[in-house]
Amino acid sequence: MTTLMFILGIVLFAVGLLFSIAWHELGHLSTAKLFGIRVPQYMVGFGPTLFSRRKGETEYGIKAIPFGGYIRMIGMFPPGPDGRLEARSTSPWRGMIEDARSAAFEELRPGDETRLFYTRAPWKRVIVMFAGPFMNLILAVALFLIVLMGFGITQQTTTVGSVSKCVISQSENRDTCKGSDPAAPAAAAGLKAGDRFVSFNGVRTESWNQLSDLIRANPGKDVPIVVERGGEEVTLHAKIATNQVAKKDAGGRIVEGEYVTAGFLGFSAATGVVKQDFDESLTWMGDRIGEAAHSIAALPGKVPALWDAAFGDGPREPDSPMGVVGAARVGGEIATLDIPPTQQLAMFVMLVAGFNLSLFLFNMLPLLPLDGGHIAGALWESLRRNVAKLLRRPDPGPFDVAKLMPVAYVVAGIFICFTILVLIADVVNPVRIS
Repeated sequence: MTTLMFILGIVLFAVGLLFSIAWHELGHLSTAKLFGIRVPQYMVGFGPTLFSRRKGETEYGIKAIPFGGYIRMIGMFPPGPDGRLEARSTSPWRGMIEDARSAAFEELRPGDETRLFYTRAPWKRVIVMFAGPFMNLILAVALFLIVLMGFGITQQTTTVGSVSKCVISQSENRDTCKGSDPAAPAAAAGLKAGDRFVSFNGVRTESWNQLSDLIRANPGKDVPIVVERGGEEVTLHAKIATNQVAKKDAGGRIVEGEYVTAGFLGFSAATGVVKQDFDESLTWMGDRIGEAAHSIAALPGKVPALWDAAFGDGPREPDSPMGVVGAARVGGEIATLDIPPTQQLAMFVMLVAGFNLSLFLFNMLPLLPLDGGHIAGALWESLRRNVAKLLRRPDPGPFDVAKLMPVAYVVAGIFICFTILVLIADVVNPVRIS
Protein backbone atom coordinates (compact mmCIF):
# COMPACT_ATOMS: atom_id res chain seq x y z
CA MET A 1 0.00 0.00 0.00
CA THR A 2 2.86 2.37 0.86
CA THR A 3 4.53 1.73 -2.51
CA LEU A 4 1.25 2.33 -4.32
CA MET A 5 0.74 5.64 -2.50
CA PHE A 6 4.34 6.65 -3.28
CA ILE A 7 3.76 6.00 -6.99
CA LEU A 8 0.46 7.87 -6.83
CA GLY A 9 2.23 10.90 -5.32
CA ILE A 10 4.80 10.87 -8.14
CA VAL A 11 2.05 10.64 -10.76
CA LEU A 12 0.14 13.53 -9.19
CA PHE A 13 3.28 15.67 -9.18
CA ALA A 14 3.90 14.79 -12.84
CA VAL A 15 0.39 15.98 -13.67
CA GLY A 16 1.00 19.20 -11.72
CA LEU A 17 4.33 19.64 -13.53
CA LEU A 18 2.80 19.18 -16.99
CA PHE A 19 0.00 21.61 -16.17
CA SER A 20 2.51 24.19 -14.92
CA ILE A 21 4.54 23.90 -18.13
CA ALA A 22 1.44 24.09 -20.33
CA TRP A 23 0.22 27.10 -18.31
CA HIS A 24 3.60 28.83 -18.80
CA GLU A 25 3.59 28.29 -22.56
CA LEU A 26 -0.06 29.40 -22.76
CA GLY A 27 1.09 32.83 -21.55
CA HIS A 28 3.54 33.09 -24.45
CA LEU A 29 1.03 31.71 -26.95
CA SER A 30 -1.90 33.93 -26.03
CA THR A 31 0.09 37.17 -26.04
CA ALA A 32 1.93 36.26 -29.27
CA LYS A 33 -1.39 35.66 -31.02
CA LEU A 34 -2.77 38.86 -29.47
CA PHE A 35 0.00 40.85 -31.19
CA GLY A 36 -0.40 39.02 -34.53
CA ILE A 37 2.77 36.91 -34.35
CA ARG A 38 2.44 33.58 -36.14
CA VAL A 39 3.03 30.56 -33.87
CA PRO A 40 3.46 27.27 -35.79
CA GLN A 41 3.92 25.08 -32.68
CA TYR A 42 2.82 24.84 -29.03
CA MET A 43 4.47 21.85 -27.33
CA VAL A 44 4.59 20.51 -23.77
CA GLY A 45 7.77 18.48 -23.29
CA PHE A 46 10.77 17.71 -25.48
CA GLY A 47 11.86 14.83 -27.69
CA PRO A 48 9.59 12.59 -29.79
CA THR A 49 6.01 13.76 -30.22
CA LEU A 50 3.46 11.51 -28.47
CA PHE A 51 0.37 13.37 -29.59
CA SER A 52 -0.38 16.43 -31.66
CA ARG A 53 -3.29 18.11 -33.38
CA ARG A 54 -3.36 21.12 -35.64
CA LYS A 55 -5.91 23.82 -34.98
CA GLY A 56 -5.80 26.75 -37.33
CA GLU A 57 -2.18 27.68 -38.01
CA THR A 58 -0.78 26.15 -34.79
CA GLU A 59 0.13 22.54 -34.00
CA TYR A 60 -0.60 21.62 -30.37
CA GLY A 61 1.09 18.56 -28.88
CA ILE A 62 2.71 16.61 -26.06
CA LYS A 63 6.24 15.24 -26.28
CA ALA A 64 7.88 12.31 -24.51
CA ILE A 65 10.21 14.11 -22.05
CA PRO A 66 8.15 16.23 -19.62
CA PHE A 67 11.00 18.50 -18.49
CA GLY A 68 9.91 21.67 -20.26
CA GLY A 69 8.01 23.01 -23.21
CA TYR A 70 8.07 25.66 -25.91
CA ILE A 71 6.18 27.63 -28.50
CA ARG A 72 7.82 28.34 -31.85
CA MET A 73 7.33 31.87 -33.14
CA ILE A 74 8.28 33.01 -36.63
CA GLY A 75 11.11 35.55 -36.81
CA MET A 76 12.54 35.43 -33.28
CA PHE A 77 15.75 37.04 -34.63
CA PRO A 78 16.18 39.69 -37.34
CA PRO A 79 17.84 38.80 -40.66
CA GLY A 80 21.44 39.73 -41.39
CA PRO A 81 22.70 43.23 -42.21
CA ASP A 82 21.77 42.77 -45.89
CA GLY A 83 18.18 41.95 -44.97
CA ARG A 84 18.57 38.27 -45.73
CA LEU A 85 19.78 35.15 -43.95
CA GLU A 86 23.56 35.23 -44.04
CA ALA A 87 25.62 32.62 -45.86
CA ARG A 88 27.19 29.72 -43.98
CA SER A 89 30.49 30.42 -42.25
CA THR A 90 33.39 28.22 -41.22
CA SER A 91 33.53 30.00 -37.86
CA PRO A 92 31.79 27.86 -35.17
CA TRP A 93 30.57 30.99 -33.36
CA ARG A 94 29.23 32.52 -36.59
CA GLY A 95 27.66 29.15 -37.39
CA MET A 96 25.74 29.22 -34.11
CA ILE A 97 24.40 32.68 -34.93
CA GLU A 98 23.39 31.71 -38.45
CA ASP A 99 21.76 28.46 -37.33
CA ALA A 100 19.67 30.35 -34.81
CA ARG A 101 18.71 32.93 -37.45
CA SER A 102 17.76 30.19 -39.91
CA ALA A 103 15.60 28.41 -37.33
CA ALA A 104 13.77 31.69 -36.66
CA PHE A 105 12.62 31.78 -40.28
CA GLU A 106 11.62 28.14 -40.73
CA GLU A 107 8.16 27.66 -42.21
CA LEU A 108 8.13 31.25 -43.44
CA ARG A 109 5.08 31.68 -45.68
CA PRO A 110 3.92 34.47 -48.01
CA GLY A 111 2.33 37.19 -45.88
CA ASP A 112 4.43 36.41 -42.78
CA GLU A 113 6.60 39.48 -43.36
CA THR A 114 4.27 41.45 -41.12
CA ARG A 115 3.89 38.68 -38.52
CA LEU A 116 7.51 38.24 -37.42
CA PHE A 117 8.39 38.45 -33.72
CA TYR A 118 11.32 40.82 -34.16
CA THR A 119 9.15 43.35 -36.05
CA ARG A 120 6.96 43.97 -33.03
CA ALA A 121 7.61 46.98 -30.80
CA PRO A 122 9.99 46.19 -27.92
CA TRP A 123 7.23 46.61 -25.32
CA LYS A 124 5.13 43.99 -27.11
CA ARG A 125 8.06 41.56 -27.18
CA VAL A 126 8.62 42.16 -23.47
CA ILE A 127 4.98 41.29 -22.79
CA VAL A 128 5.17 38.11 -24.89
CA MET A 129 8.32 36.86 -23.15
CA PHE A 130 7.22 37.97 -19.67
CA ALA A 131 3.77 36.38 -20.01
CA GLY A 132 5.13 32.84 -19.58
CA PRO A 133 6.90 33.35 -16.25
CA PHE A 134 4.08 35.64 -15.12
CA MET A 135 1.60 32.78 -15.61
CA ASN A 136 3.73 30.68 -13.25
CA LEU A 137 3.71 33.50 -10.71
CA ILE A 138 -0.09 33.80 -10.94
CA LEU A 139 -0.48 30.05 -10.44
CA ALA A 140 1.96 30.04 -7.51
CA VAL A 141 0.14 32.90 -5.76
CA ALA A 142 -3.26 31.25 -6.32
CA LEU A 143 -2.07 27.90 -4.95
CA PHE A 144 -0.34 29.52 -1.97
CA LEU A 145 -3.53 31.43 -1.11
CA ILE A 146 -5.60 28.25 -1.35
CA VAL A 147 -3.34 26.54 1.19
CA LEU A 148 -2.76 29.50 3.50
CA MET A 149 -6.38 30.66 3.71
CA GLY A 150 -8.19 27.40 3.01
CA PHE A 151 -6.12 24.71 4.75
CA GLY A 152 -3.76 26.64 7.01
CA ILE A 153 -0.10 26.02 7.77
CA THR A 154 1.64 24.44 10.75
CA GLN A 155 2.99 27.08 13.09
CA GLN A 156 3.40 27.92 16.76
CA THR A 157 0.16 28.90 18.48
CA THR A 158 -0.88 30.71 21.66
CA THR A 159 -1.48 27.34 23.37
CA VAL A 160 1.10 26.18 25.93
CA GLY A 161 2.96 23.04 24.88
CA SER A 162 5.19 22.66 27.94
CA VAL A 163 6.34 24.79 30.89
CA SER A 164 10.00 25.32 31.80
CA LYS A 165 11.07 24.75 35.39
CA CYS A 166 13.81 27.37 35.45
CA VAL A 167 15.35 30.30 33.58
CA ILE A 168 18.16 29.18 31.26
CA SER A 169 19.90 31.48 28.82
CA GLN A 170 19.17 30.18 25.33
CA SER A 171 22.76 30.89 24.36
CA GLU A 172 23.89 28.14 26.81
CA ASN A 173 22.22 25.47 24.65
CA ARG A 174 21.11 23.25 27.57
CA ASP A 175 17.75 22.16 28.91
CA THR A 176 18.72 20.78 32.33
CA CYS A 177 18.23 23.06 35.33
CA LYS A 178 21.04 23.79 37.78
CA GLY A 179 20.58 24.59 41.45
CA SER A 180 21.56 28.21 40.80
CA ASP A 181 18.95 28.72 38.08
CA PRO A 182 15.95 30.82 39.20
CA ALA A 183 12.45 29.41 38.78
CA ALA A 184 10.75 30.20 35.50
CA PRO A 185 8.00 32.87 35.80
CA ALA A 186 5.51 30.63 33.95
CA ALA A 187 5.90 27.81 36.45
CA ALA A 188 5.77 30.22 39.40
CA ALA A 189 2.56 31.76 38.04
CA GLY A 190 0.88 28.37 37.66
CA LEU A 191 0.81 28.17 33.87
CA LYS A 192 0.04 24.64 32.62
CA ALA A 193 0.40 22.71 29.38
CA GLY A 194 -2.79 23.07 27.35
CA ASP A 195 -3.56 26.59 28.57
CA ARG A 196 -4.47 28.97 25.73
CA PHE A 197 -3.48 32.62 26.10
CA VAL A 198 -6.42 35.00 25.87
CA SER A 199 -4.61 38.20 26.83
CA PHE A 200 -1.24 39.35 28.10
CA ASN A 201 -0.96 42.50 30.20
CA GLY A 202 -4.40 43.58 29.01
CA VAL A 203 -3.68 42.99 25.29
CA ARG A 204 -5.65 40.24 23.53
CA THR A 205 -3.30 37.72 21.96
CA GLU A 206 -4.14 36.56 18.44
CA SER A 207 -0.90 34.89 17.34
CA TRP A 208 2.31 33.41 18.69
CA ASN A 209 4.49 36.15 17.20
CA GLN A 210 2.37 38.82 18.87
CA LEU A 211 2.51 37.01 22.22
CA SER A 212 6.26 36.45 21.92
CA ASP A 213 6.84 40.15 21.17
CA LEU A 214 4.73 41.18 24.17
CA ILE A 215 6.69 38.91 26.50
CA ARG A 216 10.03 40.12 25.15
CA ALA A 217 8.98 43.78 25.53
CA ASN A 218 8.18 43.51 29.26
CA PRO A 219 11.28 42.31 31.15
CA GLY A 220 11.10 42.78 34.93
CA LYS A 221 7.39 43.70 34.96
CA ASP A 222 4.51 42.12 36.90
CA VAL A 223 1.82 41.42 34.34
CA PRO A 224 -1.64 39.83 34.44
CA ILE A 225 -2.17 36.88 32.13
CA VAL A 226 -5.56 35.50 31.13
CA VAL A 227 -5.65 31.93 29.83
CA GLU A 228 -8.41 29.59 28.79
CA ARG A 229 -8.26 26.36 30.81
CA GLY A 230 -10.94 23.69 30.62
CA GLY A 231 -13.38 26.04 28.91
CA GLU A 232 -12.99 28.77 31.55
CA GLU A 233 -10.87 31.89 31.67
CA VAL A 234 -8.27 31.94 34.45
CA THR A 235 -6.25 35.01 35.47
CA LEU A 236 -2.63 34.47 36.48
CA HIS A 237 0.10 36.90 37.53
CA ALA A 238 3.73 36.58 36.51
CA LYS A 239 6.89 38.63 36.94
CA ILE A 240 8.63 38.50 33.57
CA ALA A 241 12.31 37.54 33.90
CA THR A 242 15.18 39.11 31.95
CA ASN A 243 17.07 36.56 29.88
CA GLN A 244 19.23 35.96 26.82
CA VAL A 245 16.83 34.80 24.10
CA ALA A 246 17.17 34.08 20.40
CA LYS A 247 17.04 37.13 18.14
CA LYS A 248 14.09 37.48 15.75
CA ASP A 249 14.19 39.14 12.33
CA ALA A 250 11.60 41.57 10.96
CA GLY A 251 9.45 38.64 9.81
CA GLY A 252 9.39 37.07 13.26
CA ARG A 253 11.76 34.22 12.39
CA ILE A 254 14.56 33.11 14.70
CA VAL A 255 18.04 34.24 13.67
CA GLU A 256 20.34 31.28 14.27
CA GLY A 257 23.29 31.93 16.58
CA GLU A 258 22.26 35.48 17.58
CA TYR A 259 20.78 36.47 20.95
CA VAL A 260 19.32 39.54 22.61
CA THR A 261 18.40 40.49 26.18
CA ALA A 262 14.63 40.51 26.54
CA GLY A 263 11.67 39.38 28.63
CA PHE A 264 11.29 35.66 29.33
CA LEU A 265 8.25 33.78 30.62
CA GLY A 266 9.44 30.19 30.33
CA PHE A 267 7.19 27.98 28.20
CA SER A 268 7.18 26.45 24.73
CA ALA A 269 4.27 27.02 22.37
CA ALA A 270 2.29 24.12 20.95
CA THR A 271 2.15 23.84 17.18
CA GLY A 272 -1.03 23.57 15.16
CA VAL A 273 -2.52 24.14 11.74
CA VAL A 274 -3.58 27.79 11.58
CA LYS A 275 -5.45 29.45 8.69
CA GLN A 276 -4.01 32.79 7.61
CA ASP A 277 -5.94 35.91 6.69
CA PHE A 278 -5.24 37.73 3.41
CA ASP A 279 -2.70 40.18 4.88
CA GLU A 280 -0.84 37.39 6.69
CA SER A 281 -0.84 35.37 3.49
CA LEU A 282 0.67 38.27 1.51
CA THR A 283 3.38 38.71 4.14
CA TRP A 284 4.14 34.98 4.12
CA MET A 285 4.35 34.90 0.31
CA GLY A 286 6.57 37.98 0.26
CA ASP A 287 8.97 36.22 2.63
CA ARG A 288 8.96 33.07 0.49
CA ILE A 289 9.64 35.03 -2.71
CA GLY A 290 12.58 36.75 -1.03
CA GLU A 291 13.94 33.42 0.23
CA ALA A 292 13.52 31.81 -3.21
CA ALA A 293 15.32 34.69 -4.93
CA HIS A 294 18.14 34.43 -2.39
CA SER A 295 18.35 30.66 -2.96
CA ILE A 296 18.71 31.12 -6.73
CA ALA A 297 21.44 33.72 -6.19
CA ALA A 298 23.21 31.29 -3.82
CA LEU A 299 23.11 28.32 -6.25
CA PRO A 300 26.78 28.56 -7.37
CA GLY A 301 27.92 28.38 -3.75
CA LYS A 302 25.94 25.19 -3.18
CA VAL A 303 27.56 23.23 -5.98
CA PRO A 304 30.49 21.83 -3.87
CA ALA A 305 28.12 20.47 -1.19
CA LEU A 306 25.82 19.09 -3.90
CA TRP A 307 28.78 17.37 -5.58
CA ASP A 308 29.85 15.85 -2.25
CA ALA A 309 26.30 14.63 -1.64
CA ALA A 310 26.14 13.05 -5.12
CA PHE A 311 29.62 11.52 -5.38
CA GLY A 312 30.98 11.57 -1.82
CA ASP A 313 29.68 10.84 1.65
CA GLY A 314 28.38 14.34 2.35
CA PRO A 315 24.84 14.85 3.67
CA ARG A 316 22.07 16.20 1.44
CA GLU A 317 21.00 19.44 3.12
CA PRO A 318 17.26 20.22 3.34
CA ASP A 319 17.80 23.45 1.35
CA SER A 320 19.92 21.71 -1.28
CA PRO A 321 18.97 22.40 -4.93
CA MET A 322 16.38 19.89 -6.10
CA GLY A 323 15.27 19.03 -9.62
CA VAL A 324 12.14 17.55 -11.13
CA VAL A 325 13.07 14.00 -10.08
CA GLY A 326 13.74 15.10 -6.50
CA ALA A 327 10.48 17.04 -6.35
CA ALA A 328 8.61 14.01 -7.71
CA ARG A 329 10.12 11.86 -4.94
CA VAL A 330 9.01 14.43 -2.38
CA GLY A 331 5.53 14.19 -3.89
CA GLY A 332 5.69 10.43 -3.39
CA GLU A 333 6.80 10.85 0.23
CA ILE A 334 3.95 13.27 0.92
CA ALA A 335 1.46 10.61 -0.21
CA THR A 336 2.90 8.12 2.32
CA LEU A 337 3.00 10.44 5.37
CA ASP A 338 0.85 9.43 8.34
CA ILE A 339 -1.03 12.74 8.49
CA PRO A 340 -4.63 13.73 7.69
CA PRO A 341 -5.45 13.65 3.96
CA THR A 342 -6.24 17.37 4.01
CA GLN A 343 -2.71 18.12 5.16
CA GLN A 344 -1.26 15.77 2.53
CA LEU A 345 -3.20 17.68 -0.10
CA ALA A 346 -2.04 21.02 1.35
CA MET A 347 1.62 19.90 1.28
CA PHE A 348 1.25 18.66 -2.29
CA VAL A 349 -0.31 21.94 -3.44
CA MET A 350 2.52 23.80 -1.66
CA LEU A 351 5.07 21.69 -3.56
CA VAL A 352 3.52 22.56 -6.93
CA ALA A 353 3.23 26.24 -5.89
CA GLY A 354 6.90 26.34 -4.91
CA PHE A 355 7.85 24.75 -8.24
CA ASN A 356 5.95 27.47 -10.12
CA LEU A 357 7.56 30.21 -8.03
CA SER A 358 10.99 28.79 -8.89
CA LEU A 359 10.05 28.67 -12.59
CA PHE A 360 9.09 32.34 -12.48
CA LEU A 361 12.27 33.52 -10.77
CA PHE A 362 14.58 31.28 -12.80
CA ASN A 363 13.09 32.32 -16.14
CA MET A 364 13.44 35.99 -15.22
CA LEU A 365 17.24 35.75 -15.09
CA PRO A 366 18.51 38.10 -17.85
CA LEU A 367 20.35 35.33 -19.68
CA LEU A 368 19.68 33.66 -23.01
CA PRO A 369 18.11 31.23 -23.73
CA LEU A 370 15.81 32.08 -20.79
CA ASP A 371 12.83 34.38 -21.21
CA GLY A 372 14.65 37.03 -19.19
CA GLY A 373 17.41 37.14 -21.81
CA HIS A 374 14.92 38.00 -24.56
CA ILE A 375 13.33 40.61 -22.29
CA ALA A 376 16.74 42.17 -21.66
CA GLY A 377 17.39 42.28 -25.42
CA ALA A 378 14.07 44.04 -26.12
CA LEU A 379 14.68 46.56 -23.32
CA TRP A 380 18.19 47.29 -24.64
CA GLU A 381 16.78 47.84 -28.13
CA SER A 382 14.18 50.24 -26.74
CA LEU A 383 16.87 52.15 -24.86
CA ARG A 384 19.09 52.41 -27.95
CA ARG A 385 16.24 53.66 -30.13
CA ASN A 386 15.04 56.21 -27.59
CA VAL A 387 18.56 57.56 -27.03
CA ALA A 388 19.06 57.84 -30.81
CA LYS A 389 15.74 59.65 -31.15
CA LEU A 390 16.64 62.01 -28.30
CA LEU A 391 20.02 62.78 -29.90
CA ARG A 392 18.41 63.03 -33.36
CA ARG A 393 20.51 60.20 -34.72
CA PRO A 394 19.42 57.53 -37.23
CA ASP A 395 17.34 54.68 -35.86
CA PRO A 396 19.84 51.88 -35.01
CA GLY A 397 17.22 49.27 -35.91
CA PRO A 398 16.38 46.06 -34.05
CA PHE A 399 18.93 44.66 -31.63
CA ASP A 400 20.29 41.43 -33.08
CA VAL A 401 19.80 38.98 -30.21
CA ALA A 402 21.11 36.21 -32.47
CA LYS A 403 24.63 37.57 -31.94
CA LEU A 404 24.35 36.49 -28.30
CA MET A 405 23.66 32.84 -29.21
CA PRO A 406 27.26 31.70 -28.50
CA VAL A 407 26.78 33.04 -24.96
CA ALA A 408 23.38 31.33 -24.85
CA TYR A 409 24.97 27.99 -25.74
CA VAL A 410 27.54 28.41 -22.96
CA VAL A 411 24.79 29.28 -20.46
CA ALA A 412 22.69 26.35 -21.67
CA GLY A 413 25.71 24.05 -21.27
CA ILE A 414 26.21 25.20 -17.70
CA PHE A 415 22.51 24.68 -16.97
CA ILE A 416 22.62 21.18 -18.46
CA CYS A 417 25.66 20.20 -16.39
CA PHE A 418 24.03 21.56 -13.24
CA THR A 419 20.78 19.74 -14.06
CA ILE A 420 22.65 16.44 -14.49
CA LEU A 421 24.43 16.96 -11.16
CA VAL A 422 21.12 17.66 -9.40
CA LEU A 423 19.54 14.64 -11.10
CA ILE A 424 22.31 12.33 -9.86
CA ALA A 425 22.02 13.75 -6.34
CA ASP A 426 18.23 13.34 -6.43
CA VAL A 427 18.66 9.66 -7.33
CA VAL A 428 21.53 8.58 -5.06
CA ASN A 429 21.06 10.95 -2.10
CA PRO A 430 17.60 12.58 -2.31
CA VAL A 431 16.17 15.30 -0.10
CA ARG A 432 13.77 13.66 2.33
CA ILE A 433 10.91 15.20 4.29
CA SER A 434 10.05 12.24 6.53
